[in-house]
Amino acid sequence: MKRSSAKSPFDMLRRVENIEKEVMGLKLNLLKNLTPTGRKIISLKGILKGVVITEEDISSAKKSLYSKIGV
Repeated sequence: MKRSSAKSPFDMLRRVENIEKEVMGLKLNLLKNLTPTGRKIISLKGILKGVVITEEDISSAKKSLYSKIGV
């Protein structure tokens, strides 16, 4: 494998910084060009209206979630 002529660490650092700036610019450009899919955003607000959650429901859920770790 052939190496190019040795450059100073400062030159290499400058090149890395330039590459980082280019990558950041590409990321920003990509984010600006992303368009929404056009789908309507569905709100889940009020989805549980009228549902009563008891302490038994909560303890059952805890047992189910934490059964493997022994809480």
